[in-house]
Amino acid sequence: MASTTPISQISQPQPLFKKLHFPPFKSLKNPSFSPVPTSTYHSCSRIFGKSADRKMVVVVAATAATEKSKKRYPGESKGFVEEMRFVAMKLHTKDQAKEGEKEPQGQPVAKWEPSVDGYLRFLVDSKLVYDTLEKIVDRADFPEYAEFRNTGLERSEGLAKDLEWFKQQGHVIPEPSSPGASYAAYLEELSKKDPQAFICHFYNTYFAHSAGGRMIGKKVAEKILDNKVLEFYKWDGELSQLLQNVREKLNRVAESWSREEKNHCLEETEKSFKFSGDILRLILT
Repeated sequence: MASTTPISQISQPQPLFKKLHFPPFKSLKNPSFSPVPTSTYHSCSRIFGKSADRKMVVVVAATAATEKSKKRYPGESKGFVEEMRFVAMKLHTKDQAKEGEKEPQGQPVAKWEPSVDGYLRFLVDSKLVYDTLEKIVDRADFPEYAEFRNTGLERSEGLAKDLEWFKQQGHVIPEPSSPGASYAAYLEELSKKDPQAFICHFYNTYFAHSAGGRMIGKKVAEKILDNKVLEFYKWDGELSQLLQNVREKLNRVAESWSREEKNHCLEETEKSFKFSGDILRLILT
């Protein structure tokens, strides 16, 4: 989830540089110092004289160098969830989101021709993944996982009801397939040793389902379920508020992370997309 000396400390009133020793002005060619505007230099000269010029130049140049070293990450000012959202949106295709950078592959969702059997495979594998996520946060190998118990975003119970409904309609419920089993196993392993990477998967799985996942569910229902809305796509309470509550928890957890840990979390996003994409494609099998 890096620190520099606050500018305020540099700009605090100081005695007029009493007893400080500075190198001759010509030595200020260190590339770490930024150029000082000529107007600033001349104004110092008029007010304090050449000796003070050198000292003021050092202070101003050091301040500029410090400011330059403070790299801001996209979304950082709004909290770490916004950073995760920014990275995730860039991995969408250009027809999925305006921030998307990936070229479209395959047919758009509107032109999909899903089958009930394929959709059942998708639901079964999805349930395995959500079962695993919920078990991990309940077990809480790392204390921060406990923050995400009973958020209202849980999907396992709804999926169980949906699969029971399909069974009552005469459909055979398949066993989990390779995409779901592989993802569940990866999440189990990751959660025990790498909390930052696990949180990335937690965020992307739940938040993606609340957005693009709902749209896909609606399109599939139109094609093969006579517009029936499954429990998988229903939430108790206002979804926007449930999501906001989890955003606040995620931001709070990430406050204790170093910049390196935050970057490590963000780097896991592409892997999360790959696993979830493999499961999503089951709809078309």
